[in-house]
Amino acid sequence: MTFINVSPATPQSVLAAHPLFQGLPAEVLQAMCLQADLHSFHAGEVVFHEGDAARHWFLVVQGHVEVVRFGCDGDERVFHRFGPGQCVAEAAMFMAHGRYPMQARSVGTAAAWRLGRCALQRACETHPALGLCLLQDLSRRLYHYINEVEWLTVSSAPQRLAACLLRLSADQGTRLELPGTQRQVAAHLGIRAETLSRLLSEWQSRRWVQGERRHWTVLNPAALENLTGALARAF
Repeated sequence: MTFINVSPATPQSVLAAHPLFQGLPAEVLQAMCLQADLHSFHAGEVVFHEGDAARHWFLVVQGHVEVVRFGCDGDERVFHRFGPGQCVAEAAMFMAHGRYPMQARSVGTAAAWRLGRCALQRACETHPALGLCLLQDLSRRLYHYINEVEWLTVSSAPQRLAACLLRLSADQGTRLELPGTQRQVAAHLGIRAETLSRLLSEWQSRRWVQGERRHWTVLNPAALENLTGALARAF
C-alpha cells in the first residue's frame, strides 16, 4: 500500500457525489474527511484482511476492489467488486466485534481514500438521516445477497455462467470482456476454474460463444437464456 499526496478529486467531492452522502452539510463532509488519506494498490494487493480490526472504510477512486472469503478447503468466494465512487467496508464500521468480516484486495491497480470509523459514527449521531440512509442501503444489499444465496443453492454451474455472460452482454454488447481472469470469475460464481474453462470450451464447440481468456463474443444468446431458466425474481 502506497500513500499518494495529490488527487484530482478531494474525498469531500467524491463523498458529496455519492447517493448516501448527498445533501449533507459541507462541514459534516469535511469532518468525515479530516484524517482521510489516499492509497494506491498494486494488482492483487490486500487492502485489509479478514479478522483485522475495522478502523477504516474506503472510497474507491480508481480501479476496482473486490471482497472475498476463503473456505476451509482453500477455495475462494468473491462476494462483490467495487468500482470508482463506491464505498468499501462502511458497514463494518458498525459491527459490534469491530473486525472486517472479509478480505479486500485490489483487482489490477487501484486507488482509494481511507476514512476513519469514528468520524463516520459521529456523522450518523449528528445527522440521523445519514444513519437511516445507511440502514436502507444495507437492507437493499441484504435482500440482494438473500436472492444470491437462493440462486447459488438452486442453480447449476452452467446456469450461473450463462447468466453472467448474459448480464455482461446486456451492458457491453455481444462482444464482451470478463471482469477479471477466468479464475476470478469462477470464484465469483462459486464454481471451480476448471469447470468454467470446460463449459466455455463446450459452448465454443457448439458455436454459442467464441473467444479466449477474458474476451468473448456471445453468438447464440437464446441458447444461454434457455439454460438460465425463469429463476430471477420480479422484485
